[in-house]
Amino acid sequence: MESQIKKIHQQLLSKQISCTALVQEKLALLKQNAHNTVNAVLDETALALAKKVDAKIENGEEIGLLEGIPFGVKDVYMLQGTRTTASSDLLKEYKASYTATAIQKLLDAGAIPLVKENCDSFGHGSSSENTIFGAVKNALNPELVAGGSSGGSAVNVAKEYTVFSIGGDTGGSIRQPAGYNKVFGLKPTYGRISRYGLMAYASSTDCVGPITKSIEDLRIVLNIMSGKDVKDQTSYVSEEISEEEHVSSSPVKTVGYYKNFIENDAIDKEIKEAFLATLAKIKAKGIAIKALDFFDADILVSTYYTLAMAETASNLSRLDGTNYGARLEGSNLKDTYSITRSEKFSEETKRRIVGGNQVLSQGFSDEIYLKAQSVRAQISEQFSKDFTTVDMIVSPVTPKNPPKIGESLKDPLAMYLSDAYTVGFSLGGLPTLSIPKGTSTGLQITADKKKDAEVLQFGNFLNDSL
Repeated sequence: MESQIKKIHQQLLSKQISCTALVQEKLALLKQNAHNTVNAVLDETALALAKKVDAKIENGEEIGLLEGIPFGVKDVYMLQGTRTTASSDLLKEYKASYTATAIQKLLDAGAIPLVKENCDSFGHGSSSENTIFGAVKNALNPELVAGGSSGGSAVNVAKEYTVFSIGGDTGGSIRQPAGYNKVFGLKPTYGRISRYGLMAYASSTDCVGPITKSIEDLRIVLNIMSGKDVKDQTSYVSEEISEEEHVSSSPVKTVGYYKNFIENDAIDKEIKEAFLATLAKIKAKGIAIKALDFFDADILVSTYYTLAMAETASNLSRLDGTNYGARLEGSNLKDTYSITRSEKFSEETKRRIVGGNQVLSQGFSDEIYLKAQSVRAQISEQFSKDFTTVDMIVSPVTPKNPPKIGESLKDPLAMYLSDAYTVGFSLGGLPTLSIPKGTSTGLQITADKKKDAEVLQFGNFLNDSL
């Protein structure tokens, strides 16, 4: 699909449309939508910014490529003066006092924020049902989940309520909902985009990333948000990805896939057959296919959730009603903490906090937490080894099609296992792209660290070829 950003940019320049009319149209769609994608509509801010863009165009001034382009923000990002709820009861009335670095870079480029988007509370979920605003409904079939945790962001892009949206990916939270709603989602290399101003879930795997309807739009938005930030010491200086580099023919000679992902009883027959057919098409393009051995999906999921729960228990310990969010008074301070957290956190969030405290506790940390850290190091070593023999790794985004709304809540373990094909790449900090081709829930394309440009390039090649 052509770049929506470039198309709208040209329409604005030629005065085919006004920025104000464009923003009004998108705001109306957001307010009317029946998919529960909206936590808050930013209509006053958006219309004021749109008028400024129209004035610049009327005066013959130049506008940047992103100037006047409406976008959505997952409701885990700070945006000064707006409610930033993380779809939780605890932060339902919380207003951000500053703006996340990645979002500020978009604002500085002239992009217009329209909406704070519904998501799993604090990013805890794979279906966008764990939210006080009601389950997000799939863009293609409202009886199905939208995926998570960036479900609202993916649906808004799929329904064209926003031109692009900014999600957050900890263990697959951009890639999986992008796959479920047939749009493009990118988890960049860990550290390419600053995490400052993103509510932390698991700090060692949290990534800021875009969701769009084209790979070219991913490139444009990624370039704006990337770069070193003194407020995030894990961020690094990165080179801009040029359009020529992005659209040129792919230099990939060998593609790998993990055979235990495919030779597995957990994968749907439909997804398995589609993926094998995709491998055959890639091979027909003259690219060698190599089967790789990897850790079992159960080990990947166990390792990821051990570490993620430990980190979320630590990160959410600050939310006790004292400095942030709602407060329920008890008979003493300790009682106040207990009541506030018990009543205001969701069941899934409490489950993850309890699990995290358990693996960090004396007597368990050596046996469970440190062992998970060791396995994570082995996973990274395996990736380094694999990328000496293959240029890219492809995989299904998920082993199964999206479930009906309500099913995931009955079986938390099944929800965790739905992340089996995404969490490994998160643990490795690798750049991973989800495209709506290859299987019914999309195809995942992964390269070695800091090869985001190559991932987009090969994704563009496969999107045109499949």
